[in-house]
Order: sequence, then structure tokens, then C-alpha cells
Amino acid sequence: MSAVLADRFDTAVALATEAARLALRMRPASGVAAGTLKGPQNWLTEADVAVERLLSERLAARYPADGFQGEEGGRTRAGTLRWVVDPIDGTANFMRGGRRFCVSLGCLEGDLPLLGVIVAPALDETYAACAGMGASLNGTAIRAAETSELTRAVVELGWSRRRPTDEFTGFAGRIIAAGAAPRLSGSGTLGLAEVAAGRIDAYVELHINAWDVAAALAVLSEAGAVVSPFMQSGGAVKGNPILAAAPGIAEELSAVTGIAL
Repeated sequence: MSAVLADRFDTAVALATEAARLALRMRPASGVAAGTLKGPQNWLTEADVAVERLLSERLAARYPADGFQGEEGGRTRAGTLRWVVDPIDGTANFMRGGRRFCVSLGCLEGDLPLLGVIVAPALDETYAACAGMGASLNGTAIRAAETSELTRAVVELGWSRRRPTDEFTGFAGRIIAAGAAPRLSGSGTLGLAEVAAGRIDAYVELHINAWDVAAALAVLSEAGAVVSPFMQSGGAVKGNPILAAAPGIAEELSAVTGIAL
């Protein structure tokens, strides 16, 4: 690992942890829906804004030449290295006092993921990866599952209003008909991270944005998962479908979903 990358990895772990603690302090009480709608089922809370601001300011101070892209503010700085942030993924869970949410911080060179840190503070879990150095969960190395049959697989389905409802239901129906057990949990980032950890066998979504996947792409790659080419065709700007899977079921799941590898 180069000194430049090592320094940024250590910084990412420290800053994502700090940001996650802030998010946890700002989490509403259980059962209290505290948020506003940016669009259909697209929630925004005060914590989203505060966490993104904290990360943007800290990173600008430490690496003024680096770029920055956040879910709420978009691309606010340009640079060869670019930090991509989802301040709170799983906002619908977070705003009701739920535990399944996370802060996602990735660093890319162009569109190549170099490192990723995902901190789920209410679960006390930190996923981290750096190019060529493997992936970990709370400091322990992780690998994608060895599952080789879709009929034995658990597949998380990401749902988005960006695609028609009948497209999603047809997509979900094909996965279920193929014998997989479906799951929806409300955090695409954590779903992808759990593929890397072998907790589930795949995550699929017809449309997801770069800030949801930037950190997870590094974790998945280092954990040996098979991932569709998300960054191709402008994925960093407009989003794309994604398929991330245990190697033994990736081809079969690609055929079922129509998401090319």
C-alpha cells in the first residue's frame, strides 16, 4: 500500500467513525418519524446534512486537492482522488429510531474504487477495505460466501422509485421463482457489505446511486465477490443497476435478473 493510500485509509476509518457517532447521537427516538421527503420515499433528516458537512469539512482541511461528492450536495470539489459520501444510508430506518443504517465513505481514483469504510454505529460494526489489502469487519478478515446454488441463496433486493413498480415486481418474481430466498432491509450499502462478509449471498437492484456503492465496491472487490460493472456508462453520475454476489451463483443470478457482469 502506498503511503498516500495508507494515510487516506487511516483517515477514512477515523472520520467515518466520528461521523457515525454524530449520526447515532442525532438518531430520533424509536417510533418517531423525524424527516422530510425529497421525493417519493426519499427521506432527508438533519443528521444527513450534518454528517455530510462534517465529512466534507474534515476532508477539505486534510486533503485540499481531493475531490468530494456527497448525496446531499453533489460534486462540490474536483480532484484526481475523489471522496464519495453517503452520510446516512438507510435513512428510512434511521428516522424511525431503527438500528440498520450506516455512514459510507469511499475514495476513488477516477472511477476506480481505492478504499471504502462503512460504519453502522447502532450495530457496532465497521467494514473496511483498501486496494490490495483485503476487507474486514471489525478488524477480522471477511470473504464472500461459497454458496454455489441459487436455490440455497439469500438475495437482498434493493427497491427504488426510479424504476417502474411492475419492473421491480417482475424482477423480484424471477428471483423467487429461481429458488432464492428474498430479503429487503432498507440499506443498500449494508446489503452490499453483507455480501462481502458472506452473511447473505447476493444483493441486486435495478437502479442505485454512486454514493450508495462507492465504499462497498472496494469492500466487495477485496472480499472476492463478483460485482457488475457499476461505474461503466456514467454510473458515477447517473447511477446504474448493480449485482453483487458470491462467485458460485453470480452467473446464474445474472441470467435471472438480466444484470450483466
